[in-house]
Amino acid sequence: MKIQTIGIVGAGLMGTGIAQECARAGFTVLLHDQNQAALDKGLGKIAASFAKLVEKNKLGMEEGDAAVKRVSAVADPQLLAPCDYVIEAATENFGIKQAILGSLDRIVREDAVIATNTSSVSITKLAASLRVPARLIGMHFFNPVHAMPLVEIIRGMETTDAAYSATGHLANQLGKVAIRVRNSPGFVVNRILIPMINESILALQEGLATAEEIDDGMKLGANQPIGPLALADLIGLDTVLAIMEVLQRDFNDPKYRPALTLKEMVDAGYLGRKSGRGFYTY
Repeated sequence: MKIQTIGIVGAGLMGTGIAQECARAGFTVLLHDQNQAALDKGLGKIAASFAKLVEKNKLGMEEGDAAVKRVSAVADPQLLAPCDYVIEAATENFGIKQAILGSLDRIVREDAVIATNTSSVSITKLAASLRVPARLIGMHFFNPVHAMPLVEIIRGMETTDAAYSATGHLANQLGKVAIRVRNSPGFVVNRILIPMINESILALQEGLATAEEIDDGMKLGANQPIGPLALADLIGLDTVLAIMEVLQRDFNDPKYRPALTLKEMVDAGYLGRKSGRGFYTY
């Protein structure tokens, strides 16, 4: 299928990042969010990001201006109807994603592919809320989208070959490296990464070392570019907790039990960089 117009649902960190990459690759982008303030902020972030790329000579001025103009904010979801491909990038919550995907299914034409940027939720389970479940696929980007080259492509039980092929081709056009993953809780990267972060929080909880020492240990002893607790702050502690809860529920295995410190920090609103405080203060 030929993809020209891409709809992005959710003007948060991931949604704006995906929108930016799509615009940079030459696609017409319709960015939707129910919150007008979030839409305005998202457009501002995209424009600022392209301006920074131009300033660093990573993009020509004309090319940057053209990319910014390819992104339009749409408050009315009905305006996503002409999209060839739509990516849902809402918060990692099954109920919210299910409602959004069900709504998109009624709006966009039946030959359009609908992708979800979920980092852990079953594609097959989400597809059950669609009239045409065969067109849903997982397209999991990583944060920050412009800097992280990986995309996980997750096929649900009913996902068509056409949707699978189109998604792989789109990832290539965006300059991403795609790995094809079987539908399973947490997929591959988060199945490995998030429990490792949770274990780091348990080590902190037990007083084995300070947050700085834990992070230095993993950077200097395991050659990780960023420590696990600093990475948790970057991801968002609420997202880390949500993924751990999915793993615990779907595998029904106590090894995926979230650390109490993680739960308490989320309850306190200490979500990491986005709230100004997590394991570190920003």
